[in-house]
Amino acid sequence: MTPPRPRVLSTRKLNRTLLHRQLLLRRRRIDALELVERLVGLQAQVPRDPYVALWSRIDRFRPESLAEPVADRRAVRMTLLRGTLHLVTAADALALRSVIQPVVERSVLGSSPLRRVVDRVHIDDLLAFLRVLLEERPRTRADLVKEIAVRWPDVDAASLGYAMYLLPTVQVTPRGIWGQTGASAFTTVRRWLGRSPARSATPDAMVLRYLAAFGPSAPADVQTWCGLPGMREVLERLRPRPRRFRDEHGRELFDAPGASLSGPDVAAPVRFLPEYDNAFIAHADRSRILPPGVAPWTEAGWGPVLVDGFSTARWRLERAKDAATLRIEPFRTLSRATRDDVAEEAERLVGFLAPDAGARQVRFGRRR
Repeated sequence: MTPPRPRVLSTRKLNRTLLHRQLLLRRRRIDALELVERLVGLQAQVPRDPYVALWSRIDRFRPESLAEPVADRRAVRMTLLRGTLHLVTAADALALRSVIQPVVERSVLGSSPLRRVVDRVHIDDLLAFLRVLLEERPRTRADLVKEIAVRWPDVDAASLGYAMYLLPTVQVTPRGIWGQTGASAFTTVRRWLGRSPARSATPDAMVLRYLAAFGPSAPADVQTWCGLPGMREVLERLRPRPRRFRDEHGRELFDAPGASLSGPDVAAPVRFLPEYDNAFIAHADRSRILPPGVAPWTEAGWGPVLVDGFSTARWRLERAKDAATLRIEPFRTLSRATRDDVAEEAERLVGFLAPDAGARQVRFGRRR
């Protein structure tokens, strides 16, 4: 018997399903760490970004609800998905770091300056040397470079310093705590959490968690999110557990068992996302959140504004002395009602980000 053809999901249905699973259709009362774990981590290159991500998702979110777990090590900032800095629960730091190790190695050994000099040292000796230093006390990469220069004076120490990212490390506090700042210093996961990451490197459980938070998705989407190749093979191995669909372009989509789909006509309120929010970048095909004719921007410091569920503008916060301005640049002409909705949410966001500012305002720039 010929198996039934997979159901076709419209772009708008995929959009609403993504927003629903990301808690972007309606803010909910939920524990901050529970949501961090549900979303399989939050992008954290910019220290404030996890707070903005949770502010957009949690009802009455308080920065302390995330800052306190970071301070007491129930959550950490570490190199993880795609070889970039993420904030994850301590449990996920231990469970996922070994799974992502091939991504980190490919990035560091393939595209960083380390690749030019790695054959001039014994890599195991270098990593052992760095591990001792990082477990002695937290250090910045600049600190490590100084020590490397003494140990290997005939090799470019700055390039060798990139080897630190091959080790399972965390970026230590106070950096990453709301309202505080600090050097970008690192120590090992073992030193910070008292345990080494799990040795298991099977991505199956992680992939199913991705589908629950971001699906239905194609194998290329999963790979874009985590950086690991071979995702089709993983998804095929997991059959028949994942459900299967197709999008409007005929791509096969996989989904977590029992995960619900949202209707295409569900109302989607205005939402401001941080610069690197995974809801925006965790798919190879971003058409479910990026409308036709709108290209992803490359300027640092800007985050997407979702209107009716799709990226319709970009935003950034500007500080000058005692003033805070949230600047918005639309990608299309906004109706008066839409502009008012965007401005209302922007006023709430600037109040969250700059509660100490003597003057706060929202400004719309020209259509891009």
